[in-house]
Amino acid sequence: MTLILAHRGFAAAYPENTMKSFMEAAKAGADGLELDVQMTKDGELVVIHDEKIDRTTDGTGFVKDYNLKDLRKFDAGFHQKTIVKKEPIPLLEEVLAWLSETDLVCNIELKNSIIPYEGMEEKVISMVRDFNLSEKIIISSFNHYSIVYSYRLAPEIEIAPLLSEGLYMPWIYAQSIRAKGFHPHWRAAPDEIVKAALESGIEVRPYTVNKDLELERLFKINCSAVITDDPAKAKTIKNKIKQA
Repeated sequence: MTLILAHRGFAAAYPENTMKSFMEAAKAGADGLELDVQMTKDGELVVIHDEKIDRTTDGTGFVKDYNLKDLRKFDAGFHQKTIVKKEPIPLLEEVLAWLSETDLVCNIELKNSIIPYEGMEEKVISMVRDFNLSEKIIISSFNHYSIVYSYRLAPEIEIAPLLSEGLYMPWIYAQSIRAKGFHPHWRAAPDEIVKAALESGIEVRPYTVNKDLELERLFKINCSAVITDDPAKAKTIKNKIKQA
């Protein structure tokens, strides 16, 4: 059955890409997480979607311009008034340490399309190996050069290209770069593309699937996974279809 991957954690109800959001996703029955990695001025890997901290924290400026200790002073739960406790931007290491105690899989998106963080691939791979998580991790990016490089460094860790638009026979492209799957925008994942890819042995995990009808459609055709902001809703719809 289709896996449910929580996009930036349980982002529909909790501050995205925070430990709170990841833990709540697990409680809601997600099979795994999707998260984003940027790098600080002092070379630390942190979990945050944007290159700047303005949208998701009470700070301003680029992640790359802060040392970790200063970056951790900001509150990533700032915009969600229901969260009383401060939520710092998590370290990737912190998330992986928690993840290693669970059964969850995890899609790590390398956010190196806009800022080419030097050495990011090596650092992520080293950390994944340190926690013995190679079999539970998928490395994705819109920077396909980066994931190909990741595969060359660590062929045991799965890679998946992110596709914002439709691609002709994407399963052939995935095979050509040694990816076992691809992650298209849900609009670029019509039934015929998903089915053809699955028949070719290539996994399809569309993002960000939040509409009821789209979730139903993808569950019904046994898509490999859905990446969604609301794992609780996805779980409810999945269970209904199972019972039908």
